[in-house]
Amino acid sequence: MRRLTSAIFLATLAGLLLQPARLAADLIWTPSGGWKIEGGVLGGLDTAEGRTALDFMNKGRAAEEAGQNRKALKDYQVVNRKYPNSVFAAEALFHTGGIYQKQHKYYKAFDAYQTLVSRYPSSEKFTQVIGEQYRIASLLFEGKRNYIFTWLPGFRNKEKAIAYFEIIVQTAPYSDYAPLALMNAARGYHQIHETEAAIDTLDRMINTYPRNVLTPDAYLKIAQTHASLVEGAEYDQASTKDAITYFEDYMILFPGDAGMASAEKGLADMKKVLAQSKIVMADYYLKYRKNYKAAKVFYNEAITVYPDSDQAAIARKKLLLIDAKLELNDTTGKVTAPKPDVPKKKKRFWVF
Repeated sequence: MRRLTSAIFLATLAGLLLQPARLAADLIWTPSGGWKIEGGVLGGLDTAEGRTALDFMNKGRAAEEAGQNRKALKDYQVVNRKYPNSVFAAEALFHTGGIYQKQHKYYKAFDAYQTLVSRYPSSEKFTQVIGEQYRIASLLFEGKRNYIFTWLPGFRNKEKAIAYFEIIVQTAPYSDYAPLALMNAARGYHQIHETEAAIDTLDRMINTYPRNVLTPDAYLKIAQTHASLVEGAEYDQASTKDAITYFEDYMILFPGDAGMASAEKGLADMKKVLAQSKIVMADYYLKYRKNYKAAKVFYNEAITVYPDSDQAAIARKKLLLIDAKLELNDTTGKVTAPKPDVPKKKKRFWVF
């Protein structure tokens, strides 16, 4: 019987703990009655600090409603500084960010919102605030100017927007805004020519959110970004190979995606470059080193990379020429390596 009673008690306690709405206080504003707290363990304002915080909140909201933003900000800031543990603190920060946002003071608005989500991560406004931060970052990314005063716009700052997108990902990695923020950050890095950072951001997107609706686009973008680093057949082909890998992964994982035509073209272009790089190496061994064996290896690799390409056709013709030369030189198919150049003897001058 005792065990049954204990089990009932524990189940009841667990039920209470799993009801956050009943333990949280709801803030409600009415022009006639001001701020009111309904429900929850924080519902009472029995302390002097609580009553003072309420008074500043009422003054601040009344000033905000009257368009007196400077007065409202001062009252909200008093609550933030002096009463950070009160039930009003998060609400004061929310309204502070809102006023700055309306004034186009985007930097101050973002900072106020960030203070809110950092100090009060369990706030019921958490998701809403992250959404406002994302909106601010997007506006700056599009070229909106942050106002220094209410009448003086500053410079455009895409780097600040990218930094804000990164902060959103760090603060709310499991929110719906995090994948969007990563994709926008990657696009921003690409636009300011920080290609390696763009690749890293897209890679994080793919690994962190493999099933997100934006993941196919991330695969395609990272393939295209690697492709943008390719300098030609005569240079290192690491970026070419990375681009081919991501194009192929995209086509295998997302066969019905809208970007398939773009991926197919990108893959074909990269394979052409890689096949041409093999021909460049083969031509070098054939022309300058007379090393037919090495040349044949690279020509065959060009064919393997892209069998149906013009490069493969060229490689096949070169292989036929090499085989013909080998038959003329040696029936065994071996060609004697060219003798190294003998250095000329220095002239000696005799003095009589």
